[in-house]
Amino acid sequence: MTNEFLHYEKISRRTWQSLHRKTTPPLTEDELDSIKSFNDQVSLDDVTDIYLPLANLIQIYKRSKEDLAFSKSIFLQRESKIQPFIIGVSGSVAVGKSTTSRLLQILLSRIVPGATVELVTTDGFLFPNDTLIERGILTRKGFPESYDMEALINFLDQLKNGQDVDIPVYSHEIYDIVPEQKQRVEAADFVIVEGINVFQNPQNARLYITDFFDFSIYVDASVEDIESWYLDRFLKLLSLAQDDPDSYYYSYTQLPLGEVKDLAHQVWTSINLINLQNYIEPTRNRAEVILHKSKNHEIDEIYLKK
Repeated sequence: MTNEFLHYEKISRRTWQSLHRKTTPPLTEDELDSIKSFNDQVSLDDVTDIYLPLANLIQIYKRSKEDLAFSKSIFLQRESKIQPFIIGVSGSVAVGKSTTSRLLQILLSRIVPGATVELVTTDGFLFPNDTLIERGILTRKGFPESYDMEALINFLDQLKNGQDVDIPVYSHEIYDIVPEQKQRVEAADFVIVEGINVFQNPQNARLYITDFFDFSIYVDASVEDIESWYLDRFLKLLSLAQDDPDSYYYSYTQLPLGEVKDLAHQVWTSINLINLQNYIEPTRNRAEVILHKSKNHEIDEIYLKK
């Protein structure tokens, strides 16, 4: 074990699944298929073995937070205010963050009586393409400087204060922020914030996004596996776009397949791999839990912060 993981307890899948009593997953196979990304693989066994124990652990952290808030209110002689329990989910492009987040949203809403659960992706905090072009950083889209981190921090601060917030909406179809469209995010019981940058804030060394999280998850895998999943996803996005001239990916469907594969590999090597190695993976040890995936997308190891 490297020094990076000294403050984690490594738990095998077999041990992890034994930490939760076997129950019927609170969703159907069809529901599971509807929420997973089309290049991801997750089964009802994964729900029972991995995600239900994880959801129970999150509830433990939430109860602990509420107990601490109550004790602090007594100490300060103030009324205790109810705040959303904010969960951060990070990891590389194409590693399965979105599937993990959507699955947790369903599980928490169904196993916690009366719970409301909001899901936010930080894609909405990317600067519009026009701004990226103006700043000369369109090719660095997804890197820390391409996000409006101040707006993201302000959003989290408003949530912590119990306010409902309107945030921008990003579309992968047009590869840009959608003009005049907003997502209303309520200060729910749980708010899941998912994105490659949710453990970062290199523009402000004094304040990190993780300062606002009550629980955090990093979805991990080997670089070789993530690259394979990314290339597979890229080709599937092209297949979906071949009859949609409005899609950002449509122009690529007019190219020979070999040229498209070379282009996808170049994008991975020159952008996503550098972003992963320099900015995303170095924040991995800020997570409370690291979920490590094997080549077939199955979670084989779990690291829990001591």
